[in-house]
Amino acid sequence: MIEWINAVVQGILLGGLYALFAAGLSLIFGVMRLVNIAHGDLIILAAYLGLSTTMLLGVHPFVALLIVMPAMAGIGYILQRGLLNQTLGSDILPPLLVTFGLSVIVQNALLEGYTADPQKLNAGAIETASIAVGGLSLGVLPLLTFGMAIVVIAGLQWIFYSTALGRGFRAVSDNQDIAQLMGLNKAHIYGLAMALALAVTAIAGILLGVRTSFDPAIGGGRLIFGFEAVIIGGLGNIWGTLAGGVILGVAQTIGAKIDPGWQVLAGHIAFLVVLAVRPNGLFPRVEH
Repeated sequence: MIEWINAVVQGILLGGLYALFAAGLSLIFGVMRLVNIAHGDLIILAAYLGLSTTMLLGVHPFVALLIVMPAMAGIGYILQRGLLNQTLGSDILPPLLVTFGLSVIVQNALLEGYTADPQKLNAGAIETASIAVGGLSLGVLPLLTFGMAIVVIAGLQWIFYSTALGRGFRAVSDNQDIAQLMGLNKAHIYGLAMALALAVTAIAGILLGVRTSFDPAIGGGRLIFGFEAVIIGGLGNIWGTLAGGVILGVAQTIGAKIDPGWQVLAGHIAFLVVLAVRPNGLFPRVEH
């Protein structure tokens, strides 16, 4: 029994990482109804920026976040203003095609710059440190990741519903034409939304790089986990991404407990079950 409990607890903690993958996706979809196919590759880009920062400056990966987060935010703003804003409209196909192309470009640029060899961020003793709780051994890094997911999602929720920027996000999301008539610059608001989303992506990328090895080709898998967490939790619901991530993580660890080869498959099955029962996700955003 303790082994099954441990599998569930480890799945919950893994769900924190998946929630960080999903938070930026959820924010972007909630604000501008944009499905970013390149999101997974941008997570890996953040991990590589963290690798370069730690190697050049000799700092801890968590300190590198102080550089990687603003860098990713800047990339997000420029990307949105310079490219993605031109694709937005009633047709969802142009942004899908453009972000797919962006995914290919980012992946190949990383291959060119860093080769296909797996890399990993060295965070020292925190990678293997653990604490005993009852009969369970909980890793400090997974606990930190889950705590970071809660902080990030709470912060996004606060920004979205308690700040002037959040009111701008909600205004352009509800009716961009009226928002523009009221003096809001839609292009600027969208740029800030993408900047915020990629700042969160930087956190996800660094924590992924500390947790496991990465290479330029794994972005697609991170994108799928992020999408599944968003859809399970409910499109546009920021807290729902945490619930979705936890459900996905628990499904994977229970699947791995039954058979190691079933880990990823179990997560996909849980996603399909939720999609069949609740097509809008478990906690879809309620429109007021």
